[in-house]
Amino acid sequence: MAEAKIRLYLDQPLAEGQALALGEGQANYLFNVMRLGRGDAARVFNGRDGEWRAEVEQAGKRQGILRCVAQTAPLVAPPDLWLLFAPIKKARCDFIVEKAVEMGVARLVPVQTRFTNERFREDKAQAHAIEAAEQCEATFVPPVEALQPLDRLLSGWDASRRILWADEGLLGQRALLQAEPGPWAVLIGPEGGFAAEERARLGACDFVTPVSLGPRILRADTAAVAALTLWQTTLGDWR
Repeated sequence: MAEAKIRLYLDQPLAEGQALALGEGQANYLFNVMRLGRGDAARVFNGRDGEWRAEVEQAGKRQGILRCVAQTAPLVAPPDLWLLFAPIKKARCDFIVEKAVEMGVARLVPVQTRFTNERFREDKAQAHAIEAAEQCEATFVPPVEALQPLDRLLSGWDASRRILWADEGLLGQRALLQAEPGPWAVLIGPEGGFAAEERARLGACDFVTPVSLGPRILRADTAAVAALTLWQTTLGDWR
């Protein structure tokens, strides 16, 4: 049996014998770009049912059908960790989404802060998360929430989920996290950092744990990777 190298996200139920109808974009990619034909195989996943080997049953220019043959990997969910981030310039925001998927995040939550000046497209970010999952062999795709103000987010926050706040005000202190496992979120600020009133609000929340990310100011996208690494190696599934 030939190895299936192509990996594709399909938002359809996956099970043995399940037929999978392809849209025009997916058919074009598999049959015109990647040159798959009848009997060839691809690996497919939907973020819920693990990964499956699926063989081409019908191949057309604008449509096609795959059929699931066997499961190749189970669903592996990430730790119960959310990433809260202020949108930055598109390429760097795409980097944050991509690395969050690779590093194991269960939900992506964009927040509007006082110094957030960039537009955010939830659908574009979700598509980028799917692409990242396709590339990094993930079987889970974190949902991307709609942009919401930081103040509203904190007002309705479930205190049982703690927030790890990457606080640039702690510059120079050792990056140390001593906390209990459980549901968590990592909060990364915008370019320019948090406003004084936002820092005061975060500091007054019992469920917020501020932490330094070292002796140098990090860009927002670098800070996201650093904070996720700190959490994963301390409380997550990298231990």
